[in-house]
Amino acid sequence: MTWLDLPADHPFGVHNLPYGVFSAGDDERRVGVRVGEHVLDLAAAAEHAGMESAVVWRTPSLNAFLEQGREAWTAAREWLTEVLTNEAHRDAIEPHLLPVADVAMHLPVEVADYVDFYASEHHATNIGRMFRPDSEPLTPNWKHLPIGYHGRSGTVVVSGTDVVRPSGQRKAPADPAPSFGPSVRLDIEAELGFVVGGSTRLGEPVPMAEAADHVFGVVLLNDWSARDLQAWEYVPLGPFLGKSFATSVSPWVVTLDALSAARVPLPGQDPEPLPYLRSEATEDGAGTAFGLDLHLEVDWNGTVVSRPEFRDMYWSSAQMVAHMTVNGASLRSGDLFASGTISGPERGTRGSFLELTWSGQEPVTLDDGSTRTFLEDGDSVTLRATAPGPGGTVVGLGEVTGTILPARTDFPA
Repeated sequence: MTWLDLPADHPFGVHNLPYGVFSAGDDERRVGVRVGEHVLDLAAAAEHAGMESAVVWRTPSLNAFLEQGREAWTAAREWLTEVLTNEAHRDAIEPHLLPVADVAMHLPVEVADYVDFYASEHHATNIGRMFRPDSEPLTPNWKHLPIGYHGRSGTVVVSGTDVVRPSGQRKAPADPAPSFGPSVRLDIEAELGFVVGGSTRLGEPVPMAEAADHVFGVVLLNDWSARDLQAWEYVPLGPFLGKSFATSVSPWVVTLDALSAARVPLPGQDPEPLPYLRSEATEDGAGTAFGLDLHLEVDWNGTVVSRPEFRDMYWSSAQMVAHMTVNGASLRSGDLFASGTISGPERGTRGSFLELTWSGQEPVTLDDGSTRTFLEDGDSVTLRATAPGPGGTVVGLGEVTGTILPARTDFPA
């Protein structure tokens, strides 16, 4: 229960308490927590209470708070729960609650490094069937390690940021030579992003048992993808300009603690991974390599075209952390790593338009009667998600949205 006037089923109730960075009528960006239809100004509330922790919240990103580590994150959540549920704190806290409608949201973290994985067996299989029809759909290494690539952290943007159609080289199989121009196969990938906290030292791997201590929380993530640019450039070193022009994330970071009721076992891994990637038993039965029961929807110009389920993912976030660091690579607070496209076994659960339209061969009809294969200028895409919370509640992850603007035309002929 809370002294706020909130319905018990509100997706941003006191069982959630996601963190973000906001500004309100000024240029000062600082850390806030969403509760219901309000944002709690954490620095102001903590300063009023005489707490030293106020200093890590009066900053324009979550990075300083992320560096404090798991104990500090737990203590902050316990304090927030206390002050938002105990009537005795109402007079001190209520003045620092601001309506969500009155604030501007910003990128929640200063992204240090960005890694994108490829963790859905359904997605990887679909891609393999499309592009390697005469071969096995999965590459030989796929079920032995979480495949990923390093992306461009400087082009991670917050929800609501417009995306300019990228230009670059492309070459269709029948073309005699490559040409330059705007992408004509612009796509999305519905993903979950994991926000890292607690730096590690170079040369010290993070074992599976400690991986969750470095995952602060999650954001929704749209990995915009120029498929024609990607197809021409990706051999032999993987994604580059077809991916690096923009990656959109939701403004609210939902903590791993808020998702405790959404932990589920992975669908099953065969063959068994090597020892450093193996799951160990936990009291909740989900294991150290746990999945998450998240329900997503992909909205294209107001039409929900897909509903992927995150629990279908083959590799877990803990395995991604263990694999990222097994060679001694360090973690930095503010690192962001993404799950890869979230896709299920049915057409209506595919998390990219490449899969949904089977490489443009099966157009999607929107509610206004128009059809699409890939993104057109002016199109908007919104990803939303929820998860089960404690006691039958719902945890909201909010949404991430972006609109496609026309390509720039001031390139040399």
